[in-house]
Amino acid sequence: MRSKTTSIKRPAERPAADEGRSRLGDLTRPIPADKRISRRPQVAMFAGAFALLVVLTIGIAVFVLPIGTWRDQERDLDQRQEQLDELERVNGDLAAEVERLQTDDGIREAAGEEVGYLSPGEQRLSVLPLPDLPRNLPDGWPYGIAEQILDVRRAGPTGRGAD
Repeated sequence: MRSKTTSIKRPAERPAADEGRSRLGDLTRPIPADKRISRRPQVAMFAGAFALLVVLTIGIAVFVLPIGTWRDQERDLDQRQEQLDELERVNGDLAAEVERLQTDDGIREAAGEEVGYLSPGEQRLSVLPLPDLPRNLPDGWPYGIAEQILDVRRAGPTGRGAD
């Protein structure tokens, strides 16, 4: 029984053709030929294929292509994090050096290294590196033995010298 309180005119009965139809009936029933966008099926098929291609292209551009960029960004972030860790380590070393140089001993040491400052009672000694061992010795009595000694020194503790 219908409500009698409304002023909207309603049809008395639902038409028999509408009985049991779903709300999707407009989407699923065939479209009459005179109301179709294109009357030729080949054109409609081509238009549908083109629309599908456009949708797929947009989908690839939105969802697939950014994956490569995302991977590159992850690799770049890992490299940047390694660089940041190294820079933080170097900054920590430099901060420790600054703290050490702010002490009296650090100032004396830096002055000694940079400008040659000597505290009262200190003496400067210069030690030169040892010269290279001679390569060619003359033939003769003392040089043959000396050459064997030099060969042993060049060979090191585990090697054997020349005979």
